[in-house]
Amino acid sequence: MARPLRIEYPGAFYHITARGNERKDIFRSVGDREQFLSYLESATERYHAVIHVYCLMSNHYHLLLETPSGNLSQIMRHINGAYTTYFNTKRRRSGHLFQGRYKGILVEADEYAKELSRYLHLNPVRAGAAKEPEMYEWSSYAAYIGRNEPPDWLARDFILGYFGNKETRAQRRYKEFVEAGMKDNMSPLSAVAGSLILGSPEFVREIRKKCLSDRKLDRDVSAVRELVARTCPEEIENAVEKAFGKDPALARKVKLYLCHKFTAQSLKETGIRFGIKESGVSHASRRFDRDMKRDAGLRKRIQAITAKLGLSNV
Repeated sequence: MARPLRIEYPGAFYHITARGNERKDIFRSVGDREQFLSYLESATERYHAVIHVYCLMSNHYHLLLETPSGNLSQIMRHINGAYTTYFNTKRRRSGHLFQGRYKGILVEADEYAKELSRYLHLNPVRAGAAKEPEMYEWSSYAAYIGRNEPPDWLARDFILGYFGNKETRAQRRYKEFVEAGMKDNMSPLSAVAGSLILGSPEFVREIRKKCLSDRKLDRDVSAVRELVARTCPEEIENAVEKAFGKDPALARKVKLYLCHKFTAQSLKETGIRFGIKESGVSHASRRFDRDMKRDAGLRKRIQAITAKLGLSNV
C-alpha cells in the first residue's frame, strides 16, 4: 500500500487524527492519557511542535498543531512511537497500536483555525462522552475558557487572539463561540481538498505550486491528481473570456475542455454546465485535444491560460 503524501514546510498548521488499530481503545486509564500528554509536552521541547488544541477520546485523538521547523513526520514519530512503546510495555503486548499512519490535513490557519478548534473541542459532545464541552477532562477546552490552569506547552494565544486582546474577555467570547456550535453539526473538514488540504482555493493553489508542482504521482495518486487539477470553473471561464472573448464558439470549446480537464467536477456536472450529455463532454474534450495537437498556435494559447491559473501544462 502506498504511503500517504505529507506536505511539510516551516510554519505549517495541521489537523492530526490517529485511531486505534481495529478501532480499539488506545487510552484505557487516566495514566494512559496523562502519559500521552507528556509526549505532547516533550514534542514541543525536543522538536519545537506548537500544540494549539488537543482532544483525547477513547480510541482516537485529535490535534491542531503547528510546525515552525517543518518537521511534522519527526514530531509524529515521536508522539505515536513513544506512546506505542509505553502502551505495549505496560500491557506486555506487541504489534501496532494505531490503525495505519496518522491522518494529517494541512490547514490554512487564518481561515480555519477557529472553526477547527471549536469542532475538536465539541468532539466529546458529539460522541456522547459529555453533555457540555467543559465537562470533558481530556481536551484543551477547559484551559481555553479559564476553567483549568493551562499547561505551559499549550499554545492558546493564537486562537484566543481572534476573540479579543484581554484574556478574560477572549475566554468568555470563545466559550460563547463554541457553545453556539453545539446547535450546528456542520464540519469544517467537509471542505478538505484531495484529503490533504483545508483552505481557500487561493491557499490550495499556493500549496500546489509550492509543494506539489515537481512531485511525481507515485503516492496517494488520486489525492495528488485532485489537488494538481483543482480549480473552480468560474476562474477558468473568466480566464478564457479574456483570451478568446472575440470568438464565442471557440471560447466555449476551450471552457469545456479546461473544465473537464482541470476541475473536480463530474462529467454530469460539467455536462449540465454546458448543456450537453455526459458522453458529449468526453467526446468534445477529445476532439479539442486533437485540434490542439494539430494547431501549435492554439496549443500555445491554451498553455498560457493554464500557466496563468497555475495548472499543469497541456
